[in-house]
Amino acid sequence: MKLILLRAFLGFGLCLFFVSPSHGSDGTASKTADEKALGEIEIRFSQELSLSNLLEFAYLSNPSITASKETWQIFIENYRIGKSYPDPQLMTTYFPSPIETRLGPQDWNLTLSQAIPFPGTLSQKGKVLEADVNISKLKLDKTIKAMVTQVSTAFYELVYIQKAIDIARANLDLNLSLSKISQNAYARDRALFYDVSRARAQTAQIQYDILLLQELEQTQKAGINTLLDREPTAELGRAAGLAPRDSVYRLNEIYDLAMIHQEDILIADETIEKSNETIRLSKFETLPSFKLGLFYAGIGQPEVANPPDKAGDDAVGIQLGLNLPLWFGKNKSRTSKAVAGREKAKADKRVAANRIKAEISRLWFKLQNSKRLMTLYENQLIPQALAAVQTAESWFQEGEGSLSDFLEVQATAYNFQLSLARARADYSQTLVRLERLAGVVLDKKMDKNNDTQSGHNTPPGHNTKDASHES
Repeated sequence: MKLILLRAFLGFGLCLFFVSPSHGSDGTASKTADEKALGEIEIRFSQELSLSNLLEFAYLSNPSITASKETWQIFIENYRIGKSYPDPQLMTTYFPSPIETRLGPQDWNLTLSQAIPFPGTLSQKGKVLEADVNISKLKLDKTIKAMVTQVSTAFYELVYIQKAIDIARANLDLNLSLSKISQNAYARDRALFYDVSRARAQTAQIQYDILLLQELEQTQKAGINTLLDREPTAELGRAAGLAPRDSVYRLNEIYDLAMIHQEDILIADETIEKSNETIRLSKFETLPSFKLGLFYAGIGQPEVANPPDKAGDDAVGIQLGLNLPLWFGKNKSRTSKAVAGREKAKADKRVAANRIKAEISRLWFKLQNSKRLMTLYENQLIPQALAAVQTAESWFQEGEGSLSDFLEVQATAYNFQLSLARARADYSQTLVRLERLAGVVLDKKMDKNNDTQSGHNTPPGHNTKDASHES
């Protein structure tokens, strides 16, 4: 009998000790697929640089996104751990000097116990931990959108720099021609030495601009490479320009969209919900929890002439206990702490909403101003400047105008062309930043049947809800 009970007791304890939840795959297949995709995009990088390829590559390689994904996974596992029962406890005691009992000396004993929270406590704790999972998921979305904004902004800046280089080279060729014309005109007494000097200085300035822009291009490419977790000197081709997009939403609509989709607002909402669930959990923590146990004692044979009945039989007992949450001050503080956390979360939400609205207003003004500048330069100033260049050239050839006037209008046209390229880049960069705050793509209306959008917020072909990380 003693041997049977001992084997059963130890078998039960070993089962509890070694049984563990099954683990998912190590993600090797998914990692291999990602590496293959990265290799294919790398090849395209050396040919032409598109924004979609940059976003897809950054989504797969950016370490900030990887860290945020793993943080999400940590909270998913915390949810699973927190909803589980506490581990059972197995304890053994050996007596060097056996305790004498009526049935014989007690040499050793084993105790197996399991804590059991009050019914409903684990479920309520799971709701609190589920809010942490949701918050972590929103932070992952926020990280992805931040990456999209950084990569897109860097891409549009590279487009501007390369366009500026093209403009400068075209104007350099023209200024080299003007320098020769000024020298010939000076030799024929049709131009002053000041005109020759100015033509040379203007040519040197454009040459300096080209050198500066070329170095700036390499710096910008290095910045893009670091966002992609590549070597700063890794090869990148010419950026493919994109036509400017226009917002189909008004300012008041963008405010409303931000209050629905912006991650800081959603995180504040989840924090408020978490605080409400914590308040409910604090009430469960004022209730007793239970402990169920099994006690087994090994009894030896008594060294007496006439042993009693059942002498040497081992002792088996069932234990039942509970903890008594009698410290009412501590229990009240738990609830007060949760209530304070909820009020703080509500205040944080208002602060975030005000900050986001102020930033949206600032970006909206900048967007509209860039749009006005684009229209002004493209439709009025540049055509007028180019017409003035042709007029000044004709007058100079006919001897009715000076070379200085020709150089002046040429420099003006050059500056206007650079300003147009700058305004286009500013417009695209501002729209991307505005989309990050609005939480949606602004150049097309949102589908009423689906309140999520892909495009500039999430790289094509990728869902932020990675299957390997879902709870």
